[in-house]
Amino acid sequence: MAEREYGFEEEVATESRERLKKPPLFRVLLHNDDFTTMEFVVEVLQQVFGKTDGDAFRIMWAVHTQGVGCAGVYTYEIAEMKVERVTQLARAREFPLLCTVEEEPQDD
Repeated sequence: MAEREYGFEEEVATESRERLKKPPLFRVLLHNDDFTTMEFVVEVLQQVFGKTDGDAFRIMWAVHTQGVGCAGVYTYEIAEMKVERVTQLARAREFPLLCTVEEEPQDD
């Protein structure tokens, strides 16, 4: 049986150092209305966004006094899922709570 010859070709491994761009982030905003209770807003902030009692109250108060409050900053897909969940909870309790997404300004 013939013996195989194994040849080794020289290969140069090059390493590419591409800088990956961070994905854009989006704010999830809660908007004030005259019907949604403060208690429900605090509940949503705790259940959907995982806020502590103090943080949930602080954000709810911003919604109440300033008309809008930021519940969190996420990638687009996560922000959209949170908006959908808040909307489902609000509709189930017959509240008109508006929850929207806006792009977070980028630091360049």
